[in-house]
Amino acid sequence: MFMGLFFLRVILNPTSSSSVYKCLATEKRPPWVFVLSRKAQWKCLDLPAVVFDQIIFKITSESLYCQWKKRLKGSEFSELVFSQITGEEKSQIPRSAFEVLAKEYDEVTTEGNDFREKYQRSLAETENVRRRGIKQTEDAKVFAIQGFCKDLLEVADILEMAVNSVKAEELEKGGKTLKDLHDGVSMTRTVLLKTFTKHGLVPVNPVNEKFDPNLHEAVFQIPPANAKQQPGFVEVVTKIGFNLKDRPIRPAQVGVVAPQ
Repeated sequence: MFMGLFFLRVILNPTSSSSVYKCLATEKRPPWVFVLSRKAQWKCLDLPAVVFDQIIFKITSESLYCQWKKRLKGSEFSELVFSQITGEEKSQIPRSAFEVLAKEYDEVTTEGNDFREKYQRSLAETENVRRRGIKQTEDAKVFAIQGFCKDLLEVADILEMAVNSVKAEELEKGGKTLKDLHDGVSMTRTVLLKTFTKHGLVPVNPVNEKFDPNLHEAVFQIPPANAKQQPGFVEVVTKIGFNLKDRPIRPAQVGVVAPQ
């Protein structure tokens, strides 16, 4: 499909269709029409006034293309059209008229290309700014609670220690009151952890995983002879870590198997 059209009509006879010249395609709805006036710079061509009023220059938004789908310059197309004009029309419309048309068209095309390039760059920059603004806003919403979350982690640690400090046999001996108290503390810890997860605060328990100094804090080493894991792996987790939306806010405290 040939995209771009260049349509030049010289109205020498309103009832005649022989004065219509088309390039490689049929006419579509052009977005604008240039009517050349005898009051413009064309006066220097020394043409009859009626000729100025009879030239209508129409250009579509895609501009000029040749049969190889290569954009034609104004001079190239004017040469093509002028070569097809014969007879009386050729004597009334000299080559200089087409040369001026071609020069003005090239200037307008160059200016249009510059404006389009500047617009596309501005559009891209605006889109980048918009995306950065959205990301910064989302990060501010998420990580504004980071300090508050760190303080609540101590509460979760205390509840965990309270739950783990009571052994099963002691619960059986302590009676219903101790068991109800233990269950209440355990339920409180469970609800707190669910609330953490709801807001993107996720516990990290790296037991049996390879030690990562960026995510874990090694508090002691275990001799390989006394460990089940390979050297460099986490054998024991003394305090679980937490991530807020994939960002570590507290590293897990671990015991690592020492190298051999």
